[in-house]
Amino acid sequence: MNNISVNKKFTSFFFWFLLYIILILFSVIVVSPLAIVVSSSFRAPADMRSPLLLFTSFDFSSYITAFTRMNYMNAFMNSFLTTGIAVVFIVIFASMASYPLARIKRKTSRFLYYFFIAGLIVPSQMVIVPVVQMISRLQIPNTRFTPIIMFVTCSLPFTIFLFTGFLRNVPVEIEESSFIDGANLRTRFFWIILPLLQPAIVSVVITQGLWIWNDYFYPMIFISRRVQFSLPVAMIQFLGDRENPAQWNILFASCILAVLPITIAFAFLQKQFITGIASGAVKG
Repeated sequence: MNNISVNKKFTSFFFWFLLYIILILFSVIVVSPLAIVVSSSFRAPADMRSPLLLFTSFDFSSYITAFTRMNYMNAFMNSFLTTGIAVVFIVIFASMASYPLARIKRKTSRFLYYFFIAGLIVPSQMVIVPVVQMISRLQIPNTRFTPIIMFVTCSLPFTIFLFTGFLRNVPVEIEESSFIDGANLRTRFFWIILPLLQPAIVSVVITQGLWIWNDYFYPMIFISRRVQFSLPVAMIQFLGDRENPAQWNILFASCILAVLPITIAFAFLQKQFITGIASGAVKG
């Protein structure tokens, strides 16, 4: 019996030891690129030594150059305005569309629900050419607000799917009691439904807001003026080309500057981030 117990303890110890080794190796693999980026960003632009030599210097000249050449504050305001306006429109349109889809029990509403969520399986990049042609024929100018059209359109399927699933779990009796008290449709929607949607709204703000902030594809397609570039597009200018090699230290510094606002926001609002994601996952 003692030998069996010793074997079990040894097997258990070996299993956990191997598991910890695997987790440590996985963590090192995941963290290594970030460490290289941060280390290289603290080098001078002309310091092109091996990036594997971590934290050999702490020079902020790459950050100063990136901040100046990106026109950082202007690019930050462009990203902030684009993300904020797009998220507001997404929440308003999706909540208005989800409310009748969740409450009306007819074949038409079911068809419209599946019609909306069918957009989840269609990559927006597949239709970018006809969309650009349509926007050009409608004579919509290429400004910092033009990508908002695509951001709102691409986010509606997921948001409607999430809001509709959330509203189906909200008892109808809550609205019926307010209807008896004389509340009209507008009052019921804005004063009863929207406050109940708060966990799902937080989930949408987090998921779609992060995607819109980090996206460079649509701003790159629809924005032609340098002064209206968002942070990701302003960052790409340091990538270089065949004639002008990439300035990696400045590029890495611009990457850090681009993600810094989101990192600070998460540091102060991580409780709301986690609660919103969890609530949206459970209720949706």
